[in-house]
Amino acid sequence: MTRHFNTAGPCDPADHYTLPPEQRLPDVRTLIEQKAYFVVHAPRQVGKTTALRSLARSLTAEGRYVALLVSMETGSAFSHDVGAAELAILAEWRMSARHQLPPSLQPPPWPEVAPGARIGAALEAWAVASSRPLVIFLDEIDALRDDARVSVLRQLRAGHKYRPGGFPWSLALVGLRDVRDYKVAAGGSDSLHTASPFNIKVESLTMRSFTADEVAALYAQHTAETGQRFEGEAITRAFELTRGQPWLVNALARQLTQTLVPDRATTLVASDVDRARDRLIERQDTHLDSLAERRDARRLLLETLPSRGEGARGE
Repeated sequence: MTRHFNTAGPCDPADHYTLPPEQRLPDVRTLIEQKAYFVVHAPRQVGKTTALRSLARSLTAEGRYVALLVSMETGSAFSHDVGAAELAILAEWRMSARHQLPPSLQPPPWPEVAPGARIGAALEAWAVASSRPLVIFLDEIDALRDDARVSVLRQLRAGHKYRPGGFPWSLALVGLRDVRDYKVAAGGSDSLHTASPFNIKVESLTMRSFTADEVAALYAQHTAETGQRFEGEAITRAFELTRGQPWLVNALARQLTQTLVPDRATTLVASDVDRARDRLIERQDTHLDSLAERRDARRLLLETLPSRGEGARGE
């Protein structure tokens, strides 16, 4: 089956055209080697989950660490019920481990402890039982709110001093914002400043968008697998419209290759890219709205509306 441009969920190289995800987070391996606890923050649809899931898979396969990306999002429905949030999160962690790790590296049964201590106790038990140092990426951390978020962050801080034998070797919070921007009820402050429950972080990293060369490399994968070419001006136009924002880069290409110009013998030109842009705006895709919250992507596309020339292909 031919791969395609992905616009929903993490990319899988077996199914989707992808670029090496670690190249946009070049410092992560160094931080892991240093046993660091750190933050990875970037707007939606930039590729954080894809990159860190791929990195976790690589780290585990290399044999030195047990690494896993897990989501915190399931706890978001229980902002003021810490115990319920913990149980929902730990159930999701168990499912993630079953699907991402071999049986020999699965976590042990989670300890029976009181609400407010379950996340820390689970990580302690796993680190103690693991045959390799444990590396954990906590995705969607800022989906948690209020009491649940404060409790989780404080449990992580409390366990940090016991690493690596009694707590994860390295750990990352992954989300839209840096820790200092979290709004929580902590210490009478609206923000996490010096009184942050996660003042153990070493670095805050962000994930950049694609460069023009990377957009060209991504689109070249489609050409290599299907024979359908992108003219150089079409690739340049795609980069101008998207500024390399990964979801937009993929969304334009998906419209082009699956809807507007599905004939693989037809070369894609700049006017086709403009038509794909128009189609995305007309569809009012929910992903576009999510991007607009942080990057104003809808405005980015609108402000580049072309004056169509006579040579533009019809629908």
